[in-house]
Amino acid sequence: MGVNNKNAQDNIQPKGNKKPLQVLHISKKDTQKIYNEQTNSQEDIKKENIAIKPQIIKDDSVKMIDDSNENIKDFDIPQQDLTQQDLNRPLNFSEQNTDFQLERTVDEFDFDENAFLEALNANEPIGATGETISGKVIAIESDGLYVDIGGKAPGYMPKKECGLGVITNFKEKFSIGLEMEVLVIKEQNADGMVTVSARALILRQSWEKVSSSAKNGELINVLINGFNRGGLTCDVDGLRGFIPRSQLEDGQDYQSFVGKTLKVAFLEVNPESRKLVLSEKKASLVSRLTSLELGQLIEGEVLAVKPYGFFIDLGGASGLLHQSSLTNGSIRSLREVFREGEMIKALISEIDLEKGRIGLNTALLENSAGELIIDKQKVMQEATERALKTRALFDKKEQDK
Repeated sequence: MGVNNKNAQDNIQPKGNKKPLQVLHISKKDTQKIYNEQTNSQEDIKKENIAIKPQIIKDDSVKMIDDSNENIKDFDIPQQDLTQQDLNRPLNFSEQNTDFQLERTVDEFDFDENAFLEALNANEPIGATGETISGKVIAIESDGLYVDIGGKAPGYMPKKECGLGVITNFKEKFSIGLEMEVLVIKEQNADGMVTVSARALILRQSWEKVSSSAKNGELINVLINGFNRGGLTCDVDGLRGFIPRSQLEDGQDYQSFVGKTLKVAFLEVNPESRKLVLSEKKASLVSRLTSLELGQLIEGEVLAVKPYGFFIDLGGASGLLHQSSLTNGSIRSLREVFREGEMIKALISEIDLEKGRIGLNTALLENSAGELIIDKQKVMQEATERALKTRALFDKKEQDK
């Protein structure tokens, strides 16, 4: 039988002389010391295990590249020195303390300013629209000819632009080497060729000529070559002129003038609208005007009284006595001075041949302001003597022109 002893477990002794486990207490300071020792030990091991790198031998070209890279580094700004203010401020390379300079060399792709301008001029088209150019015939075709005008391509002249009217002997009239002036009527095309015209140049010169003749009040003789319901047609230096029936001395049987020569004056000259109007009546008036002189005393009948003055009949021509040239005094009404049908004397103060107008003056005949209103009869009786005194004024006016 066994014996039940509750204290049996407590009385069990461990075998051998084993001591109980003890807990090792390490302070924070000691831990840091151990960590540092381990780190130093690992670094020593790494140094021993580092392989010796072979030496790289660089040739001259590689050294030049490295030297260039070192110079470029001078432009770099250390990142650790940058602040927020430096980032917001634009870079200024002039502040960098460096002696490095970039040197630009001229290669085969460079050219100077003069060469650039010469290149532009070489490609600049010759002959703008409306420009007159001298050239030389270099080739003749059935539909036109080619003219050397000094450009990279010749100018082309269509057959219809070679002259006025119909040209029957085309190849005989224009021979190779013939020098001529032409007018550019169309700028260059894709091939650099411009269209030129001798006909357009002739017409331009004709318009310039008739414009000058009209301004000077010249008279011309024209050959009537046709008629229509409104009047007669004629040719004036290659231009088509028109004479209205109302501008003929006798417009009843105007068809009979075809083939005859008339003396006419220019009534309207407009190159832009190509309008050339002539007048036989104005030619008669201009013929009358050419016989008159500034400062000349004339006598005529008052034809009409207008709000601005009087129209005076001068025998085939009419003159205007404007209210500003009537008297040096003050008037309430023009009819206080002259009336229709009254014969008066006046001085010629203006002759406009282009417009066919004559200006008259009576104020210069007064010895005192308003004398014409107070004693008109005396002024008219002494007009001849008084006109002699004013002659010097008109002579000076002619010299100042």
